Amino acid sequence: MLTAAAVCPHPPLLIPAAIGAAASDPPPALCAVRDACDLAVHALAAAEPGLIAVVGGGPADREYDAAAAGSLSEFGVPVTVGEGEPVLPLSLTVGRWLLGRAGIGAGARAPGHGPQALGHGPQVLLQAVDQRASADDCLKLGAAIAERAPRVALLAMGDASARRARDIEGAPDPPAQDYDDEVAEALAAADARWLGRLDPALDGELLVAGRAAWQVLAGAAAGARMCGRLRCMASPYGVTYLVASWEEPRAD
Repeated sequence: MLTAAAVCPHPPLLIPAAIGAAASDPPPALCAVRDACDLAVHALAAAEPGLIAVVGGGPADREYDAAAAGSLSEFGVPVTVGEGEPVLPLSLTVGRWLLGRAGIGAGARAPGHGPQALGHGPQVLLQAVDQRASADDCLKLGAAIAERAPRVALLAMGDASARRARDIEGAPDPPAQDYDDEVAEALAAADARWLGRLDPALDGELLVAGRAAWQVLAGAAAGARMCGRLRCMASPYGVTYLVASWEEPRAD
């Protein structure tokens, strides 16, 4: 059952080592996004889940062991997260890095692959979802993930529209802005039904990388009562980055 969730973006520059010499003085908007991601991931751990599932877009549906590694080499950045041959897509590479930054997942193994090496933390699942997947397929995957443990926390990795990044900086793009604003409102309201109705056809038109992961979250949250909070919305490079937290309502 889903008991907590977080939504974070996955730009390579979220990882300080990817910035190089500029890491000591990154743009304030990027710092705000990173800080919000840290808070969102720590909130997942505070929910005391038995399983933390990191879900992000990739070329195909695939489950990875929690110890799987990822690399930023395809972006010209000599940064590797984890040890061994890099196999993770960008979304899960950044997601794995965020968990490690919060002290989650060191020595862990995915469900079905034995106990965690370090004993008492939550199990970790790294799940890629085909970025071209239909809404129905994403919702079904989310529902299946929510059934994997009595208490499941889900970290959905994905960027909103990047279309403004290819235009003149600061130029208006009403369709992209409207899309991002509506997703932000749905995340703030923990509105799983609204996320479930997102149109996959807009992914290519608006250059959206997060839709499939958000709809996996929607499937995991179906039937659950959640309270939402939008922690950050920023576009430091013409790409909209959204950070949000969902949690169970607090008992009075």
